[in-house]
Amino acid sequence: MPIKYNVIERGQPGVTGGGTKKWYAIVANDGELTVDDLTKQIEKFSALSEADIRGVIIALENVIQDNLANGKIIRLDKLGSFYPSLSSNGAATAEEFDSTLIKSAKVNYRPGKRISNVLKTATFKKV
Repeated sequence: MPIKYNVIERGQPGVTGGGTKKWYAIVANDGELTVDDLTKQIEKFSALSEADIRGVIIALENVIQDNLANGKIIRLDKLGSFYPSLSSNGAATAEEFDSTLIKSAKVNYRPGKRISNVLKTATFKKV
């Protein structure tokens, strides 16, 4: 199934008034999957019950949250990795830096090779 897309007109970044505008592709999301949807699909490939699958997904979410909050990288083999990152203001010296300069923390995701590779062979359809 192809990835559906639309086109939008955008100006040049950093140019007052947008500069020369061009048309670019953006993904036209084709719905979303909930834990219920994932559970039903996983059930087809597994001998586990719906309750077992749901329990594992919820437990995985909890374990990932706890470990990210402790600064750990979560490697899920072929699925990819989740890791924390920070955004902060700068200090003139390392000694002057303290945690009050940290603005925010966020979660980054780096897909595994199989997930990255599937998008290399994707097809596209304009909607």
